[in-house]
Amino acid sequence: MHIVNDIKPVTYLKSRAADVLRHINETHRPMIITQNGEAKAVIQDPKSYEDTKNALAIMKLLSFAEEDLRKGNLHTEEDVFNAVEELLEK
Repeated sequence: MHIVNDIKPVTYLKSRAADVLRHINETHRPMIITQNGEAKAVIQDPKSYEDTKNALAIMKLLSFAEEDLRKGNLHTEEDVFNAVEELLEK
């Protein structure tokens, strides 16, 4: 992937919005929009955005799990299933 090809000025976005949308939806690569030479926005297709959000959520859960492991906050499989069953019965 050549990110330099996916950096466009805001004037490009203004004049070729339909082309930009087609490009990001076909390639699933984000496009960086610049203004006065500075990156100001990233445009991404909805599926890639959702995938990124899901990946971050999983990473956050793994981070919580690693912290529990470090603290010794562990439970047996049996305890977990019993707790879930209790919650479902309520």
